[in-house]
Amino acid sequence: MRRRRSRSTPWIQKWSRVIIGAIATLGLILTTYLTITALSGEEVLCNASGADGSSCASVLSSPYATVFGQPLSLFGALAYLSMIIFALSPYLISEEEKPNLRNTVEDWTKLFLLIGATAMTIFSGYLMYILAVKIVALCYYCIGSALFALSMLVLTIVGQEWDDIGQAFTAGIIVIFVTFIGTLAIYDPVNNPVAADGLIPEILTPPEEGIGWPIATTSTESEIALAEHLTASDIKMYGAYWCPHCRDQKNLFGKEAFKEVTYIECAADATKDDPQPEKCEAAGVQSYPTWEIDGELQPGQIPLDQLAERSGYDGPDEFKYRLR
Repeated sequence: MRRRRSRSTPWIQKWSRVIIGAIATLGLILTTYLTITALSGEEVLCNASGADGSSCASVLSSPYATVFGQPLSLFGALAYLSMIIFALSPYLISEEEKPNLRNTVEDWTKLFLLIGATAMTIFSGYLMYILAVKIVALCYYCIGSALFALSMLVLTIVGQEWDDIGQAFTAGIIVIFVTFIGTLAIYDPVNNPVAADGLIPEILTPPEEGIGWPIATTSTESEIALAEHLTASDIKMYGAYWCPHCRDQKNLFGKEAFKEVTYIECAADATKDDPQPEKCEAAGVQSYPTWEIDGELQPGQIPLDQLAERSGYDGPDEFKYRLR
């Protein structure tokens, strides 16, 4: 049986798990907020901006903020939740009634804390590099999360009793290697985009403040005919210039066809497309993009073949692009 801690145990070892749990809880709150904001299409609250005018919103809407089609913050929330469980689960077991079980849980969760904190720190470090070198913008949420991860790693290392420091060191090196290689693999399509027929292009740059992204695709007869049909049918698209999903929806049409779409800009600070936030509010729009078809709001990106079907379009339908 492992010897129990005595009163001479350093305070950092007594309280490290509690502090890690508290930090992870703050991280969970932060990433949950970012996830809800991303899924709802709302803009985050942040006044920070980079030298080129890019802000938290542009950072969090960049291709680096999406993993496997989901907001990166969703995976961050799951990671923080795991760290809470690893840190605090031993306290659910009575030290007096089941000392052996508690010792076993402490030993296992100690290793999991090391693995989780190391992986989160390496991943966050890579994102800090991307933030500073490629996106070149300030994002207090991103920096805060990176500091949370680093703090949990330090507390895990200095706040736990390591019977075999060599084993812990080896585990840490393996986690660093696996996390780094995995991170490069995840973001390889973003760092090295490959053009593919039928897929809208990857766009790595942040949106221009007040304007957004230029439409990067061209239209065929099918997209133009559909756009004209939508306008004739009084079908509208509500969006915001900084919204990456709106950008992708526009690229499905192409620049020639989207000129024919009835588009209502909901961002009050937009400097083009005649912003009309009052119309968006009156219509009850809550996320972007949102389509209004036959008086009903349909949120989210809609592939052109589905738009054609929902709108009763019966013209040429050899649409050029589809969503990634």
